[in-house]
Amino acid sequence: MALTTQLIWLFVLALPIACVAWTVTHEEVFREPREYCVNCSKNSKTLLQRKFFYLFTCEYCFSHYVTIAFLAMSDFQLLLSGGKGYLIAGFALVFTANFYMSIFALLRQAIKKEKVEIEVLQKEGEQDAKV
Repeated sequence: MALTTQLIWLFVLALPIACVAWTVTHEEVFREPREYCVNCSKNSKTLLQRKFFYLFTCEYCFSHYVTIAFLAMSDFQLLLSGGKGYLIAGFALVFTANFYMSIFALLRQAIKKEKVEIEVLQKEGEQDAKV
């Protein structure tokens, strides 16, 4: 596969990885299982159990496992063929997916901040109208 094709695959394949990792670790649809995993990651008796359940609460950790699944489905290798190509592709996909999630988190934070500022301005406007 040509290098440009590999890079396109890298940036495109990282998108669904980021989407799955973010959705499982942050969105409301998985809130109950995530809360269960948070509880187990803090209160389980063995280290192995705590680390296993923590995996489902951390987008960075979880993105590694999502990446492994996507590598198995897509057979994507980067720069080299065989095991070395899978290893390079895996870490490059994790990095890229986490970069996407960081950008998404910053955008969400900025949007929430704007919403709060708008609500404050609206309340001030309503109070000024009453006076």
